[in-house]
Amino acid sequence: MPTQGHRRNGLYAKVVSSLVIQTLISQDVSGFAPSLISRPQTSSSSAVASPSSKWRLYDAQGDDSYTPSSDDTSLVKGILNGVVRPSLFAASVAFATLSSQPVTVYAKDVSGISAPTSYTSEMTPSSNSAYDEAWTLVKKYALDQKFHGQNWDEAYKQYSSGVDLSSSDEDRIMKATTNLVGSLGDKYSRILDKDAYTRIQKFDLIGVGATLMPDAVTKDIIVGAPPVTGSAADQAGLKVKDVVVAVNGVETAGRTAFDIIDQISEDPNAGQVTFTIKSQGEDTSRDVTMKREFLEVRDPISYRVTETRADGTKVGYVRIAEFNSIVKPKLEAALRDLESQNVNAYVLDVRGNPGGAFQSAVEIAGLFMDNKLATDVVDGNGVDLKFRTSKDRVVIDPTDTLVIWVDGRSASASEVLSGALRDNCRAIVMGDTSFGKGLVQAVYGLKNGYGLVLTVAKYLTPGGTDINKVGIIPDVSKEEALPSAPGYVPLIGSDTSRVDFQDVMKRLDPSMCPRIE
Repeated sequence: MPTQGHRRNGLYAKVVSSLVIQTLISQDVSGFAPSLISRPQTSSSSAVASPSSKWRLYDAQGDDSYTPSSDDTSLVKGILNGVVRPSLFAASVAFATLSSQPVTVYAKDVSGISAPTSYTSEMTPSSNSAYDEAWTLVKKYALDQKFHGQNWDEAYKQYSSGVDLSSSDEDRIMKATTNLVGSLGDKYSRILDKDAYTRIQKFDLIGVGATLMPDAVTKDIIVGAPPVTGSAADQAGLKVKDVVVAVNGVETAGRTAFDIIDQISEDPNAGQVTFTIKSQGEDTSRDVTMKREFLEVRDPISYRVTETRADGTKVGYVRIAEFNSIVKPKLEAALRDLESQNVNAYVLDVRGNPGGAFQSAVEIAGLFMDNKLATDVVDGNGVDLKFRTSKDRVVIDPTDTLVIWVDGRSASASEVLSGALRDNCRAIVMGDTSFGKGLVQAVYGLKNGYGLVLTVAKYLTPGGTDINKVGIIPDVSKEEALPSAPGYVPLIGSDTSRVDFQDVMKRLDPSMCPRIE
């Protein structure tokens, strides 16, 4: 029986019933500006109420990024009438990168993250500089609403002292901005230079260099940030606030961000994508066909049938190296192939996997279980955003036995997936205690081309467990069931012969493992 992931105790008391957020994946979240990041791993979001800048979520140990709209000042505003339409926030968080390295990644729109309530500021930024953008974003969205024990207004003055924020001296301004963010005392919050910000592309799900998100007012899907310089979207002339009327001929009206992501993901090998665009001030729309490019994205999936046992158990081993932009379609194809070979027991190996795109972890969980709570993302005000797996996308037989292998380098998205499967009694976790990164960062694109990585939330497993700095404790130890060789060693590292699938079935029996709905 799983040792973690029981129903949360006092957590529900913190969440007003009217703020309950439904599945971010299958629904839309009012007030959440989810973004579909197409090329840069990080989304941009404006700190000073500028729609040109957005942010993405990414995991602390790694990177969970999502792109929210900075125009949305309160998560609560987007959670009216009892249900927040998660697809918006989900779309942004979906892009959030969860990984064990403090690396830049992008997430979905974080407009759903609530503005701080524990800090009151009367100060108005003195300029429209990157320094002001970063200061405002931190003030609005930082998980640590005490700002490492400092007065954030005073910090603004302290770290900008002697710097002309209205000047063209970008080096001095960004040095001051780096020092400002560094004062938070958070190793995961930091400033990215232009190269680092534009380099994050392997988690891109669209591939054209455009960030899509719902307009905070009209809910139309719009281009939420300046396209990446030199990208297909940039060359096609897409501009901030252009409305994306349709994608590949399918209208976006009434659809969630995840719907659009799923649509594009259905054909991961498509070399181009067509947006129907309506620009501001124009009465007619136009079709823009763009070439999709995914730079340096490796196939993260390797798999094989490892054994057929005397009792009829046929074991399929699947290794997930990282959660990048193509992991879901590649894994789905692998699982379908194994199912066609009559595999009825699976080992998912995420040992050494530092994480990746948050959305990928949630979507992958949906290949194994239908419409189940995958994780909760909780912001600085304690608002709980629930992410559920999608409906009717399960690939393997629900009776197929499943285990997941983890180790001390399994982090972020790996832990989201492990926690989701374990807490829902769909899989047993085996190996060593995982890394323990339960923080979520957002990556904001600043108007000068730099980026801000900021810890904006934490996530809990479906059972309410906060795994940050603790990790997911396995149900079965490495010594009992795993091969001695690490997962990256071919054949030897994928030896499944020590896994007791009969014991796994007993542990997952409803009498031993209470279900979470």
